[in-house]
Amino acid sequence: MNDNPENVKDQFFNPQSSYHGEFTPESLAFNANLQEFANRISIICNLETGGRMNAEEAYQEIKQLWKQLKKSKVELLDTPYPPKPDLPPE
Repeated sequence: MNDNPENVKDQFFNPQSSYHGEFTPESLAFNANLQEFANRISIICNLETGGRMNAEEAYQEIKQLWKQLKKSKVELLDTPYPPKPDLPPE
């Protein structure tokens, strides 16, 4: 691990947990998006609670993040991919 102050700060503000579900590249990418969504929601809630953001701004930000997450789910998990072609035997 690199102890560069920028890396330490980034890891603090954007923590990532290990993925333990069924591995597919799409599942892994969606999990990363879900973790980022949760982290950003937490920050927005804290800003609103601390009076740095009003409730309407917080709601609009969360609504936009939710739309992005839903789009990510549709693109990564709900869209069927064409079957892999049959390859000739080696």
